[in-house]
Amino acid sequence: MAKGKSYSYNFGIALSGGGARGFAHLGVLKALEEQNFKPEIISGTSVGSLIAVLYADGYTADEIREIGSNLSFTSIVEGIIPRGGFFKTSRIEHLLKTYLHATNFEDLKIPVEVVASDIESGKLRVFSKGPIAQAVMASCTVPVIFSPVRIDEHYYVDGGLLMNFPVSIIRKKCKRVLGVNISPITSMKYTESIKYVIERSMNYMVGANSTAEAELCDYLIESEEFSRYSIFDFKHAAKIHHLGYELTCQYLEKHKEKMLRDLYGKEPKKGLGKWFRR
Repeated sequence: MAKGKSYSYNFGIALSGGGARGFAHLGVLKALEEQNFKPEIISGTSVGSLIAVLYADGYTADEIREIGSNLSFTSIVEGIIPRGGFFKTSRIEHLLKTYLHATNFEDLKIPVEVVASDIESGKLRVFSKGPIAQAVMASCTVPVIFSPVRIDEHYYVDGGLLMNFPVSIIRKKCKRVLGVNISPITSMKYTESIKYVIERSMNYMVGANSTAEAELCDYLIESEEFSRYSIFDFKHAAKIHHLGYELTCQYLEKHKEKMLRDLYGKEPKKGLGKWFRR
């Protein structure tokens, strides 16, 4: 960061995509809440965008977890005759319209930037104004599994196709950025199933565009332990949430002085800390 540079925000958070592993994001946010840290801006891709807008709408991490605990892969997708994808996103839209108080990004309590991929042009689009629901649907639209979402005569799919870990889109605006990457690349024994092929293909794709983004973080929470769980593994939501929470709590406990100095230029009062890479 340039010395003396002026930033629009002191503290921003970037939440990666990762399907059911998104429950780890809620664990991270819960640990932050307990220490009275709240982001001033959030960027998100795929499940990260869904959590970002709910959090920015005023829900606590625990309240979002309660909403998510009633979901499963089959409850948010609806089968159709395969064309652009096997499922349509109408139930995701219904979920957003049921729980969100805000309709447009401008109505959120915290600014949010959502990433989606234009499947025709191969260009990234960042949504931060206008209707929320369609933008988040687009960001969550895993290619082949879901049909592309049409917005303003363009067709969009999962932001992870081009930027699964959206750090750079808020980097220049923030004095400090915390990134949470729940989709690190790890090896996984081959199994003969379409689910395995889709998941591994997505994992390699998003991993390739996440490395450079991770290097832009001031603080990075990332662990191979997240990869023990499938992006479709909603049945282990509690364990995934606990993992994100515990990793963050351990870090906060060990590095409290650095975090406060970085963000606020003062010594800690109690229980606050710097972030960690694991």
